[in-house]
Amino acid sequence: MLNSEKKYILAIDHGTQGPKSALVSTTGEVVEWAFQEVPLYLEKGGGAEQDPEEWWNAILKTSKQVIDKGTVSIDDIVGVCDTSQWSGTVAVDKDGNHLMNSIIWMDTRGASYMKKLHKSLFQVSGYSLFKMLSWMKRTAGGPSLSGKDPVAHILWIKYNKPDIYEKTYNFLEPQDYINFKLTGKFAASYASIQMHWITDIRKIHDIKYSKKLIKKLKLDPDKFPTDLKWSTDVLGTVSKEVSDELGLNKDTKVIMGAPDLYGATIGSGAVGDYEGHIYVGTSDWLLCHVPFKKTDIFHNMASVPAAIPGKYMIINEQEIAGGALQFLRDKILYHKDELLREEAVPDVYKIFDRIVEETPAGSNNLIFTPWLFGERAPVDDHSVRGGLYNLSLEMSRAHIIRAIFEGVAYNIKWLLTYVEKFIQKEKMKVTPGMTKKDVVMPEITIIGGGATSNIWCQIFADVLNRKIRQNKDPIQANARGAAFMASVGLGYLKWDEVQSCCEVANVYTPNPENRETYDNLYSEFINIYKIMGKTHKRLNI
Repeated sequence: MLNSEKKYILAIDHGTQGPKSALVSTTGEVVEWAFQEVPLYLEKGGGAEQDPEEWWNAILKTSKQVIDKGTVSIDDIVGVCDTSQWSGTVAVDKDGNHLMNSIIWMDTRGASYMKKLHKSLFQVSGYSLFKMLSWMKRTAGGPSLSGKDPVAHILWIKYNKPDIYEKTYNFLEPQDYINFKLTGKFAASYASIQMHWITDIRKIHDIKYSKKLIKKLKLDPDKFPTDLKWSTDVLGTVSKEVSDELGLNKDTKVIMGAPDLYGATIGSGAVGDYEGHIYVGTSDWLLCHVPFKKTDIFHNMASVPAAIPGKYMIINEQEIAGGALQFLRDKILYHKDELLREEAVPDVYKIFDRIVEETPAGSNNLIFTPWLFGERAPVDDHSVRGGLYNLSLEMSRAHIIRAIFEGVAYNIKWLLTYVEKFIQKEKMKVTPGMTKKDVVMPEITIIGGGATSNIWCQIFADVLNRKIRQNKDPIQANARGAAFMASVGLGYLKWDEVQSCCEVANVYTPNPENRETYDNLYSEFINIYKIMGKTHKRLNI
């Protein structure tokens, strides 16, 4: 039945696995959604690519699916907003045609050029001290040695595919490529361009490209979008081709949006300063908005321009969270062919939940470290590896599974320690009566696939010793975030109304009976990293 009172946003959640298109009300109600998987092409030497045409075709297909269901009148769809995977590169010509596959955030082929960039007599952990000081002063960060940043992708193209480099009119983030496909306009948001580390963000209301930094990279400044906008700005209306293909009205507006990390942050409802949220998917992060620019180079986090105009947001990310459960399922417990037979594995994650619920806290002192792909925060250590410590014959798979749940929580507690230190001083200035002894973030929202597990939410509350707010439909946070950005940009919503639009399913409070157990095991978790660091370096470098 059509609902003529509400207005809706066509929200596109474009992740690495593929795009999800959803119809979301301007107040965050997801009424329809469809997903289409997109292939990932991996190459020797660290290559990771996707075909932008396959992105676009999947977006059109899923968008048509949700629109054609007729749940929402075309006249009530007032905007389109995308939130895409971040730190990718699409080389396009002047007509917007992609010239090669997109190099995505996983690609490390540009690492050698980053190593060359940071070559210096004065280095800290492989980084040029003076260059990084110059970069951090302007951007709050700088190009990483991993080669995963877009500027590393672009340098790899420049020296390995010079014909592509010469033909490129603009290098676009996946976010900005999709926006071009929707409108025919070249632009980038202050959020999407940030990971290039070429914008001067010292004045939040006057962000611009840094000619000095682009020159240091030996890149052509005219190959980046000249038009920079806030994530809530209207880029334009849908093109005639998109209007005809999807049946949208020709005056349907396209809002800039922001990459997935920003979309999830807005969709969590934690939009006020110092309001934290945890995302638990394949990877995890712990973020909040702040009113200041700052960098913690030692723990790989910084505050950068947010999707909310005039605000900064802490960015950080840990490599593996829910991915550890996927590893357990696919590589240890079940053969990949068995996973294709639905009757063989009905819903393995629900089975994990039931097993964990019946296993005592602390897993009989078994500790899992989730560093299966190295780690980024609060340590930037690509040689560290995961493991099970204190395993004995008296244990069963139940202890191993619960230890994995708990190990991810220990890792996030490690990150929380430094996030709270990052914001404590500034929060105290604006919080009457707050002292250094007070908890900096007493309540944290949780979203992502991991947030659908009630027992995991309780474990997070117990390990972190914080209240955990579990959002309703936490896996829809990105789509809701895109819708909220559009709703604010179009005037249907104000930022201070966003949190009330995010329904809370449950609030989990720490169980005092588990306090001593988890504090002791967390302490040993940190000791494992300190003790095993040299061993991991010998084995993996």
